[in-house]
Amino acid sequence: MVFNQDAPLGMLYSFVKDIFVALVLIGIAVFFYYRAVGRLKRMTINFEGFLILAILTTLMLTDVLYDAATIAMPGQSGHWFEPLGSLFANALRGRDAESLRAIQHVGYWGHVGVILMFLNYLPYCKQFHEITSFPNVFFSRLTPVGRLPKTEDLEGRLEREEPLGASRISHFGAKAMLDFFTCTECGRCTDQCPANGTGKLLSPKHLTVNLRDFAYNNQAALIQPGGGNGAATAEAEGAGGNGDHAPALKDLIPDVIKPEVLWACTTCGACETECPVFITYVDKIVDMRRHLVQEKAEFPAELQNMFRGLETNSNPWSFPASDRAAWADGLDIPTMAEKSDADVLFWVGCSASFDDRARRIARAMANLMKMAGINFAILGEEEQCTGDCARRAGNEFLFQMLAEMNAETLNNYSPRTVVTTCPHCFNTLLNEYPDFGVKLDVVHHSVYLSRLIKQGKLQPKNKINARVAYHDSCYMGRYNNVYEEPRDTLKSIRGLTVLEPAQTRDRGMCCGAGGAQMFKEEEEGEERVNIKRTEQLLETKPDVVASSCPFCQRMLIDGLSAKDRGDVNQLDIAELLWQACEPAARPQTEA
Repeated sequence: MVFNQDAPLGMLYSFVKDIFVALVLIGIAVFFYYRAVGRLKRMTINFEGFLILAILTTLMLTDVLYDAATIAMPGQSGHWFEPLGSLFANALRGRDAESLRAIQHVGYWGHVGVILMFLNYLPYCKQFHEITSFPNVFFSRLTPVGRLPKTEDLEGRLEREEPLGASRISHFGAKAMLDFFTCTECGRCTDQCPANGTGKLLSPKHLTVNLRDFAYNNQAALIQPGGGNGAATAEAEGAGGNGDHAPALKDLIPDVIKPEVLWACTTCGACETECPVFITYVDKIVDMRRHLVQEKAEFPAELQNMFRGLETNSNPWSFPASDRAAWADGLDIPTMAEKSDADVLFWVGCSASFDDRARRIARAMANLMKMAGINFAILGEEEQCTGDCARRAGNEFLFQMLAEMNAETLNNYSPRTVVTTCPHCFNTLLNEYPDFGVKLDVVHHSVYLSRLIKQGKLQPKNKINARVAYHDSCYMGRYNNVYEEPRDTLKSIRGLTVLEPAQTRDRGMCCGAGGAQMFKEEEEGEERVNIKRTEQLLETKPDVVASSCPFCQRMLIDGLSAKDRGDVNQLDIAELLWQACEPAARPQTEA
């Protein structure tokens, strides 16, 4: 037979098997150390973890025991292709054949018995991820990371009294349920979560595990007709049933998941980047926020002002639409209505349109495009908020209203390219507006400026002697994999030294503004997210903290102010590049 011990394939199998047995035992020793000695904070230290390590150790040792007893039989000798068995056979030599045969039986049946026991235990322990990981990775999303799924037919769902968000475990789809049962409880997600790292209640791991455990404990309700909504029970009892049906599922919030957990999320995506088995968290959190906002009207009071501003004036601060283009006073920038053949639409965004500090970013960007000879225009009063903050806050109705109005405007002009300085606008226009019939070439200004420099249309000739710590925007980095272009832009400026904080690129820490946090008070914790991020950036001893997002800029300016570091400037990369390119060089702009 091809897998006979004396056949080439049999020898190869035995040799490879021993290698893997050795590797597994080494791995078990490492994980035992982490649990018993190192006690990593991100790990769940409990009896189940040690039990699983003991089971795996028993499986490996019984395999080696069987091989060792076989090799120790009279007339047998060690083989190169069974190194572990040969090593331990030395301890068994000299025993009679009957004793060795008994040891063989212990090894063989012990191995088989533990396997059968473990297979029965597997679906009820965290090690179930050994089964679910493969399908979970296979069915992982192929859509852009920054895209939230669109809720179809909202008005129809409202009329039919269908859920507008996730309030029960049965409201999650098949992939979400697979996520729950795939969690390895490694804690990497929680370890990287900026909310958890600053003492908030949110832990992506515990969120997933709590939902999984709730599903386990309510199996009967989940599998009954009606999916646990109570309909089957009522019908049975009304028809003279005996009332033995499972009870209806209770709402997840607040008994299983506290509202404070959901509202602490910045939607930065660090948890999803870290997860080794492709679990998604942001979509589930937003789905539960949708329930709170659209069905129960329970949300942080500060968000009411944001919602009202978006509904009445299409911006989160309620500034009049007539002020949207005020940032461009004196720059002679045409609107698309005046210049519909413009090659580039400069999508300014709400922050750069209304925030006094962020307006400097828009002016710097406009000056750079004019210097490069770009034929561009703005929408002016026709531009409205993309709705990102409303959607991440759970107000899908409001988001879709804004998206449909913007879609009509954009499709009316059909610009070749859209350039924006806001990563949130960029992500929404590029990844979410296609659901509303808008397909555009959307470019973030960090990428666009890098292109203009490489094309020779912008030449940063002025020298700026400064140490610059660069902060990655979550919505550009983790969501859209843009890391090199902003750094290339900074490196093109003579005299600049680009510094990297401890957490950078795909492991960069969030500024704390995403997920509508910009418009509400931060949940109670040990420290503010933006303060901790500012401290990380200050550890590099910079002269300037650079960013490529107006939200990040505001949070970092507040962080520098809180740390009383007026000696460190906060500038957008467009502002730095304009200083390096403008004909009459001037001192660095103060934050």
